Amino acid sequence: MTDGWDWRRPGGTRAPAGQPGPGTPPAGTPASTGAGGGTTSPWWSDALADPWRDPYAPAAVVVPAPGPDGAAEPEPVTDPDAAGRPRLRQLLFIPLITALLAGALGGALGYAFAVHGGAGRGATLGAPAEAPALAQRKPESLAGVAERVLPSVVTVRVTSLGGTSEGSGFIVSPEGHVITNDHVVTGSVGKASVIFNDGSSAPATVVGQDPESDIAVIKVARSGLRPVEFGDSDSLAVGDPVLAIGSPLSLANTVTAGIVSALDRTMQAGEPGGPTRYYAAIQTDAAVNHGNSGGPLVDGAGRVVGVNSTIKSLVADGQEAGNIGLAFAIPINQAKRITQDIIGTGKARRTVIGAQVGGPNAGSGDGVRLQQVEPSGPAAGAGLRAGDVILRLNGRPMSAPTDLIALVRKFAPGSVVTVEYRRGSTRQNTSVTLAADAK
Repeated sequence: MTDGWDWRRPGGTRAPAGQPGPGTPPAGTPASTGAGGGTTSPWWSDALADPWRDPYAPAAVVVPAPGPDGAAEPEPVTDPDAAGRPRLRQLLFIPLITALLAGALGGALGYAFAVHGGAGRGATLGAPAEAPALAQRKPESLAGVAERVLPSVVTVRVTSLGGTSEGSGFIVSPEGHVITNDHVVTGSVGKASVIFNDGSSAPATVVGQDPESDIAVIKVARSGLRPVEFGDSDSLAVGDPVLAIGSPLSLANTVTAGIVSALDRTMQAGEPGGPTRYYAAIQTDAAVNHGNSGGPLVDGAGRVVGVNSTIKSLVADGQEAGNIGLAFAIPINQAKRITQDIIGTGKARRTVIGAQVGGPNAGSGDGVRLQQVEPSGPAAGAGLRAGDVILRLNGRPMSAPTDLIALVRKFAPGSVVTVEYRRGSTRQNTSVTLAADAK
């Protein structure tokens, strides 16, 4: 009789013969006996199925499989390093970042297309072309000529009792001498100012002026100036390209283009009450207006060949004249000579032939009659007499007194010119050495 310890396997199955049942002590192990002298249960009899208290029970943990009746399945094992299901914040954050990046890329592409291709254009018109840079302009091109000459052209501003007059001028020496027209500085008190093509200005003083040739010289107080290059006005031909540069109507740094329309265009000009000026001028169709006076007329090589001085107009006296394609410039050979005289002596020499023209039929259209010949003058030395009719001077036909005076003023004192004249019915030729006026 036992106290409940069953030597059989769990579930009532007997152990096979010769094998001890669970909890059976090995052979030779004494069993405990009770106080009445019978056999007693071992100390682990209250936990026969507990392997941790039965030292002779099998050391295995049996996990029962789920039964057909839907018994509970084992608890799932979770890997802490495995990726879990995305949270709601992640689901919203990823599309938002994607949308921002797509919007930024689309905006950048749209801006690029709008700038380079033109927004809303359906087609590209014209072939792509690269405009040449200013530095690539050929020196003999009009743009190249203007680029070289403009730094030497200035705006001349003079204040007088009658107000402020404005014209143009150009630098002719590193010391700051500037050529302009006499009528630009007339009435000044000796002070002037010049404005350079970069917009800067500097004070200037009037060195001297010659009213009859309409040339004046001023000097600007600035160093590092670049003078113009002089050309030869005697080598010009009708049709040569020219540029007129100056400040017409106060529009500084203005460049206009044209051609030489005529040479030795003799004319008489002057303001009421002022001196009479005679020109054997260069005529051009380059646009010249008020304010261009004193500015340079430049040939195709960038050399100054004339000083823009006057224009022809269709308006009545006292009205403002404008360009109609008839402008006149003093030949630079004459202007340069007068400038040298003014700088050197303070005044210019006036070239004369030693005779006076005028009187009845002085200019009949076929020559100019000499009214008086100075006994010791150049004309008398060449054998000319009063009453002779000058037909040509250096091959230039004479038709009015203005022609003879203006053409003689063009030459320097000491120049030798050929004169064709008529005495009675006889035509003759002589050479005259022109002289400077005693004044």
